[in-house]
Amino acid sequence: MKSIELFAGAGGLGLGLHEAGFKPVNVIEWDSYCCDTIRENKARGMKAVKNWKVTEGDVREVDFKGYEGAVRLVSGGPPCQPFSMGGKHAAYDDARDMFPQAIRAVREAKPQAFLFENVKGLTRASFRNYFEYIRLQLEHPEIKSQRGEEWADHLARLQQHHTSGSRSGLNYRVVTQLVNSADYGVPQRRERVFFVGFREDLEISWHFPLQTHSKEALLWDQARGEYWDRHKVAKKDRPKPASRPVLRELPNSLVPWRTTRDALVGLPDPEFDPRASELFLNHRFQPGARSYTGHTGSPLDEPAKTLKAGVHGVPGGENMLLRPNGSVRYFSVRESARLQTFPDNFLFHGSWSETMRQLGNAVPVELARIVGENVAEHLSARKAA
Repeated sequence: MKSIELFAGAGGLGLGLHEAGFKPVNVIEWDSYCCDTIRENKARGMKAVKNWKVTEGDVREVDFKGYEGAVRLVSGGPPCQPFSMGGKHAAYDDARDMFPQAIRAVREAKPQAFLFENVKGLTRASFRNYFEYIRLQLEHPEIKSQRGEEWADHLARLQQHHTSGSRSGLNYRVVTQLVNSADYGVPQRRERVFFVGFREDLEISWHFPLQTHSKEALLWDQARGEYWDRHKVAKKDRPKPASRPVLRELPNSLVPWRTTRDALVGLPDPEFDPRASELFLNHRFQPGARSYTGHTGSPLDEPAKTLKAGVHGVPGGENMLLRPNGSVRYFSVRESARLQTFPDNFLFHGSWSETMRQLGNAVPVELARIVGENVAEHLSARKAA
């Protein structure tokens, strides 16, 4: 299935959608470092990206009308700084808000479906009206804002149109969902909001994929010792059991959250093994990590904390490993890529801080694959019908 990828970053969403069966006819990204990462992997012949057409530039200058009827999906992660919990929270007053361009791409290309991802901060109470504004624009992309019209006035017109019962023109059935990536097998507690829409004329009924992993199942696995046995952790090195009663049976069919230890299986410690960078791409030790209040690193036997890009460099606490003995060190780029479920043969271009920024902004590949496969399944079923 052909698609267009907007705000591609280093390619996390695109890689997952590739695994789901989508083939982008254009991959658009303005950041040169991210484009270099994708181009370098193309040059290395990596199968997932070797046929990608990469457009480095401003999405506002791209005309999407020529893609009408040629693509089935528009996807992307509009820049999230306006809504990030770590940013300035400017939202609609922030020039970096690219949701208007995502909506324009949908309006002009008229895809059968779209899939957009953004940070949890977009769901904050202070942004609630703007969240609704985005959703209604995606449902009715042809109800455009007028020259000089304030966004609140445009929202009022969208609400009036939405409740009028008129379904003429281009309309989408939209589902929004806030998800924790750990609930889908990503070894990282990363909360993100998804906007998924299907063109109304397809008459597709859809719900977001149900979670497959849980914290309770992990605690059960650890309490019974199976987790520690699997990782060959000596009994003397295992943490003491929790004082609360241990469940006698699993509460449901969900499987355990994946932990940082799970993600790093097979990777030598870059601090102590000089062969680490020779055996794995982007696997070099980065010195200088330190722990302080509020920045204590990710415990080895839990899903990692959310990897962050940082506004003024790499934020140490979120991008550090906390060992059982209390010591900390920075994650290598390869370890961070594992936490974001990138394949080991995907090479990141740039310095440590630059590549960590790319990873901090990325969509976990595995989560993108799960959502993408579900969308592709429904589109395929509709075509067959």
